Amino acid sequence: MSTLDPTLHHVADDTGSTSGAVTSSIVAALTSSDHKVIGRLLVTASLLATLVTGVLGALLGAERISGDGDLLPDRIVPELFAGYRVGLVLGGVVPLLLGLAVFAVPLQLGARSLAFPRLAAAGFWTWLGGVVLLIISLFNNGGPEGGDADMVRLYIGALVLVTLGLIAVAVPVATSVLTTRAPGMKLHRVPPFAWASLIHALGVVLVLPILVGVLAYLYMDDRYATAETSLFGGGAGTNDWGAWLLTGPSLALFAVPAVGLLAEFLPVVFRKRLPMRGVLLAGISLVGVGILAGVTQQQKFRLPGTGGPVTGRNWLTRLGYLLNWAMLSLLPLLGIVVVLAVGALLAKPPSKAERRAGAAVTPKPIAPFVFALLGVGLVAIGILGAAASGIEDLGLDGTVFEEGATVALVYGAVLAGLGGIVYWFPKWTGAKVPDAPAYGLALLGALGAVLASVPYLIAGFADQPARAVVFDYEGPSALWNVAVTVGHAAFAVTVLAVLGLLLKPAGSAATAGDDPWDAQTLEWATTSPAPAGNFATTPAVRSPEPLTDLKITTTEVAP
Repeated sequence: MSTLDPTLHHVADDTGSTSGAVTSSIVAALTSSDHKVIGRLLVTASLLATLVTGVLGALLGAERISGDGDLLPDRIVPELFAGYRVGLVLGGVVPLLLGLAVFAVPLQLGARSLAFPRLAAAGFWTWLGGVVLLIISLFNNGGPEGGDADMVRLYIGALVLVTLGLIAVAVPVATSVLTTRAPGMKLHRVPPFAWASLIHALGVVLVLPILVGVLAYLYMDDRYATAETSLFGGGAGTNDWGAWLLTGPSLALFAVPAVGLLAEFLPVVFRKRLPMRGVLLAGISLVGVGILAGVTQQQKFRLPGTGGPVTGRNWLTRLGYLLNWAMLSLLPLLGIVVVLAVGALLAKPPSKAERRAGAAVTPKPIAPFVFALLGVGLVAIGILGAAASGIEDLGLDGTVFEEGATVALVYGAVLAGLGGIVYWFPKWTGAKVPDAPAYGLALLGALGAVLASVPYLIAGFADQPARAVVFDYEGPSALWNVAVTVGHAAFAVTVLAVLGLLLKPAGSAATAGDDPWDAQTLEWATTSPAPAGNFATTPAVRSPEPLTDLKITTTEVAP
């Protein structure tokens, strides 16, 4: 059945006992092919993983406060580092933003469903199974530096499952944007978040299979090679051969939806149609240059002057180094600047003629925009940090600087994702998150992310070693690590609060209405919460702001 088919899914009457109704509801949720249910499951599970990752970050920060490493048993510290780094990316930010896309993009496109919804559901369960196996392996002395060979191999296999699950979720998202748009919604008319989700999903499909190939090599090397014949270091090699995905310029790919969310909220805040739409979509695409860094497994760069002076004989080679670094490290930052520049055009006060025509004069700040703006600011810090950490001459290799840059980018993208949850919460439950606690959570999350990342950007220049809890050097290391510990804890509290909102029983908050934001896109043309099948009739699109067009038409024909 086409995702634009007008036939609605049949919803059976629930006439059994209360316990039977609850059981039936749980079974229906676990086996559903409704993209909204799949998206909610993925978002909720990824927030749980992010919460656990924040706790791990706080524990590791506390372990490094004294520099003696006397808080946690030595044996479990490598496992905590492994779970923390994988949890940031493959457990947290990637599934969270994919889950938001699964939930919201079909609604934005005017589609009845997600393309290949069963594949997305299978991807979620594959990812979740991989996460569970990953935890089991780490609890049983597995991980890259584990002492149990079977658990080390289980860790590698679990990473493969996690990766394959995310690929399986990304394929339906990209296919939906390309093939299931409402009549009249050409590709250049799709909402900014749907466009960003397309770039993100295509990047996941292109980049993550490379990690699967790397893990296959590592598994075979660990299983069959000896210490003398090993080429990749076996299980321990995942720290080196897989690091390109968990840090550095390739992480910009996973921040693309965060920038798309910021662009999505701009016209709602300023109550205007987006100007220079093609430029804005190009800016979002520039952030996706992280795809190139991922497929080439780039992490470190050599720049002019590295390893010797620039001469007349080697200047062309050194120029190539510079261009490679600038393209992979700085173009994503340029994309963010482009999106912010378009937002600045929106902030321009209307002319007298526009005011006479009824144009909005003052912006309408909304909590999701605050989440996204602060989150994208942190993403920009992370991208700059990744660019600096790749410059060998700065001497940052092997320090916590790289960890600080990674945390800034990942937590920033997650913070923007939390803004997306608040924005589409009415389509989830029919209720709106109250403004005051939402603003408070945005500020708490941003403060936590800054404290969890920026002190390590400073400590990196003071040579605090990475992946080490025992060290001795001059500098206020205790202060930096205390700040990082507090930052991770504050961010974990923010995630926990959003989880509490998502798990709160429906009907416990005031009804939001179908369009509480006075938005411009199609998801707000249907009821809140969104029904099975999304739309009673397939909407027709005549511009990038179809709901605005509908409101104008309704006003014109009103008696």
